Amino acid sequence: MLDMSEVALNVVQRSYTMLVRASSWRDGELLAADIPVADGNESIDRGLAIPEQVTLTVPRRDRGIDWDPGADPDHPLAAFGQQLHLSFGVDVGRGEFEWIDRGWFLITESGADGDTVNVSCQGLLTLVEEAEFVAPFQPSGTFVSTARSLVEPALTVEISGLLLDRSVPVGMQWDTDRLGGLSELLTAWPASAHITTQGTLLVEPLTDGGAPVLSLTDGTGGTVMRWLGSTTRDGAFNCAVAQGEDAFGNQIQGVAYDTDSASPYRFGGPFNPLPVPYPFSSPLMTTVAQCRAAAAAKIIQLRRTASRRLEVRMVPHPGLTTGDVISATGAGLTGAPCVVEALTLPYSPSEMSLSVRVL
Repeated sequence: MLDMSEVALNVVQRSYTMLVRASSWRDGELLAADIPVADGNESIDRGLAIPEQVTLTVPRRDRGIDWDPGADPDHPLAAFGQQLHLSFGVDVGRGEFEWIDRGWFLITESGADGDTVNVSCQGLLTLVEEAEFVAPFQPSGTFVSTARSLVEPALTVEISGLLLDRSVPVGMQWDTDRLGGLSELLTAWPASAHITTQGTLLVEPLTDGGAPVLSLTDGTGGTVMRWLGSTTRDGAFNCAVAQGEDAFGNQIQGVAYDTDSASPYRFGGPFNPLPVPYPFSSPLMTTVAQCRAAAAAKIIQLRRTASRRLEVRMVPHPGLTTGDVISATGAGLTGAPCVVEALTLPYSPSEMSLSVRVL
């Protein structure tokens, strides 16, 4: 959960007054400190390559300022490297607001529509996704140095001290896909990465679960829960097979099985008495132990898409983000730990929606 005071945490349990603050920056220079936001929302889905999406509606003219960027590349709302820093304000009493930092977002499109200007933004990993290699890239050094080579200087990379660095094998290359290379590196490590509210890329161990940061109950405080979607066998696996190559060119592999007793796809359970594998490979894995670790991490990732999900509609909580664990009571559950996989946070008075996975 993002940083919030106890006072603000208590306020957002019920109806409250909110504001959104937006500033525009480019190359470290402040272009506009107080952009008037009339409406919009922020959505995050950690199953997507670029998890963060933001849409804003801004009045075309406000306080004598024309917010239509037109063809001006230096306008605060133009899409020529401009980034928006967004904060969500909670009225904690007597008209005082506590501001919760929601992070930095790259403007990808903007334009006038009558008396308003529509602005679309994406997460900062867009900078990596669109920067395909001009020539084949051959990684060298270590996993840490390779992560920095793939991403910097577009983004500053922070590496968790809990990750073990190791050498990258010689002789491999990525042809065009820079973000795909980063994804392969993280899978083989294994590790996960996300953009922080400071706009950096944090690389850390892949985990699943944790202590609940919030308790939600169906029918209390405007909270509504219901099960999402239908069931399918598509995309469901009960084991992962990671294949690599040792120093002598021999193929090696490691296997991890879904042994979670609560998983409907657990190995040895009724889903299928036989192994249903999810195979993947990378020359970055050079020992059986590395393959096994990557396979175990892949099982965690597969659960994110195959497990049961609840839709939760609630009073907006600006401290929540994906990966947070909540305790859910309702829809047949009692105090069940659930992890937030996707969310939509409104930037005007409305409901917030969560897609949570039951752990």
